[in-house]
Formats: sequence, structure tokens, C-alpha cells
Amino acid sequence: MPRARSPKPEAERGKSKAKQEGWRGWDDYAPFYDWENAQTLDRRDVRFWRNLARRIKGNVLELGCGTGRVTLPVGRTAARVVGIDRSEAMLAKARTRAKRAGLGHRVALVRGDIRALPFSSRARFDLVMAPYGVLQSLVRESDLTAAIASVRSVLRAGGVFAIDLVPDLPVWQEYQGRVRFRGRRRGGRSRVTLIESVRQDRARSLTIFDQRFVERQNGTRVTREFSLVFRTVSVPQMTRRLERAGLAVTAVLGDYDGRPWDPRADVWVILAERARKNSSP
Repeated sequence: MPRARSPKPEAERGKSKAKQEGWRGWDDYAPFYDWENAQTLDRRDVRFWRNLARRIKGNVLELGCGTGRVTLPVGRTAARVVGIDRSEAMLAKARTRAKRAGLGHRVALVRGDIRALPFSSRARFDLVMAPYGVLQSLVRESDLTAAIASVRSVLRAGGVFAIDLVPDLPVWQEYQGRVRFRGRRRGGRSRVTLIESVRQDRARSLTIFDQRFVERQNGTRVTREFSLVFRTVSVPQMTRRLERAGLAVTAVLGDYDGRPWDPRADVWVILAERARKNSSP
């Protein structure tokens, strides 16, 4: 039987709780983000975001742009794209990719907090994108409320806020130390193994992914360990939050081809609009 532990000091309890902040872990994840996504999500959603930007036209803001996986393809379509992310390590990769693609004049990359977007009151976007679960990294209700309000403040009248939610977090099976992927990275110069554990914090509606990346190259082995935390938010819950913030939900989609949503769909996409100034109350 394990021994009883004495209560943690207040500072230590605060430190433990802080580890479940959704923004933690992403700097460590940056070297492996593109490698893992090429084997999971890959470019499955990119055409959707490009088509949406093409249809809406105008200036685009992407929340949680990361390494530019969505930002750069959209940058070839939209008049102007701004990507914002809290992780400087992610942004460094995005800047390198944007430079190589010759998109520096159409893509701006900004370090900032999506709960309080660092743009002036005159900054107005025609489309704000929140791809693949980025809002679910806001683990507290107050954080999500602040982010939605901040987005509304930078949307033009008639502008669209598009949100992609990860649908299956609540039923994700818990497991320990499972090898998820093996493969080469960096042009084949190293081999990477992802060993993952999944935990569910049902009381807080959180799913925690404990990641261990083991990279081998030239006889050396480097291990990086970190956790990524996501919060379960259903389509009805998100719809109510958007409406409370003064945004009208115009569509809920069940895939990236525009089919209607149902709770069993593999994709949950919500489109909401800021009312036009001449709209009826």
C-alpha cells in the first residue's frame, strides 16, 4: 500500500495545477509537430480552409498557427494572412517555411495570446480561423470566453469566425506507454519514436496526452517528454458561447466537404458571423 503523502505547500500545488495549462508543451512539441501531423491529420483540412478564405476574400487571422501548416497554403489564396501563436519555437519554424515559400509579403506571424489579441481597434479581419482543436487548448471557461470576445472585437461586420473542434476527446481510450509512430525525420537523417500515454480528467473535461519522443541519430539518443492538454467542448456548448458573445452561427458541418453535422461525425466545424451594421436587431 502506498504511503500517505503530506499536503503540498501552496506554491507546489499551484505549480502542479499550472502543468495543465493548455499552452504548455508546445515549445517542446515544435521539432516533431510536422512529423507527427504528416502521419495523422496531414493536409486533410487544408483545402477546406483555402476554399473558405477564397470564398470570403479579404484579410485572414489564424489562431494558433503553429508551424504554418494551414497558414502558408491559405497565404497563397488570401489577400493577407496573420498567424498568431504563443510558442516562439513554433513560430520560428513557420517563419522559415514562409521565407522558403516566398510568402513573406502575404503572411505575417505574430507571437501573442489568443485570449487577448494584440491588435488595435482598427484591425479588422474578414475571416478568423481556429483550426483543429486550438480553442480546446483553453482549459478554463474564462479563457474560452475571453478568446471568443477578443475574436469578435477584431472581426469586421459580416466577418466569419470558423472553428474546428476535435470530436472524440471524451471517449479517447486511456492507455500507458503505447508506441504510436516510428519513422524518419529531417530528410532521413534521424529516426523518431513517439511513445504516448493518455489520461482523462473527467471532472474538468480534460484529456491529457503525455508525449515521449525518442530521436536516434549517429549513435546518439535524445528524449523529450511533455504533455498536451485539451478540453472537451461539444458543438451545442460552443454554439451557446458564440451566441452569448454576439456571433450568429450560420453553419455546422460534419466534414471538410460541407456535409451537415451530426454528433457521430468525424469532423465538427462551426461557422459564425458578426452581425452586419445594417442588420435588424
